[in-house]
Amino acid sequence: MKFGYTIIWVDDVVKTVEFYEKAFGLTRRTLQDRGQFMWAEMETGDTTLAFSSTSEAHMLFPRGFHPNDPKQPPALIQISLITPDVASTYMRAVGVGATGLDVPKTQPWGQTIARVRDPNGVLVSLVSG
Repeated sequence: MKFGYTIIWVDDVVKTVEFYEKAFGLTRRTLQDRGQFMWAEMETGDTTLAFSSTSEAHMLFPRGFHPNDPKQPPALIQISLITPDVASTYMRAVGVGATGLDVPKTQPWGQTIARVRDPNGVLVSLVSG
């Protein structure tokens, strides 16, 4: 078995993809209008980061769900992106709309880590390689 996808349901897939391109330098693999919802995939190495419309979530989870909301405390899940320059990536992300949570800090084990929330409220950890 191997890890394949992380899917994040968002209100605006196009704006989210554009944010991840500008903030983190990711490249879109696909952006598709699938009729009732939008679908996008980002190039991230061996694992795919995907976004889909909350309209799909309404179809998949008819009994309800807790949507990401930047005005509420974050869900206890994060995506982590490895970068050679945590400080620059953090500043770029905040500059294009992320909310800074933890400024870059070197951890006792030597790794530098920072955290932001994307415009949807999703936690993103920026980690040195």
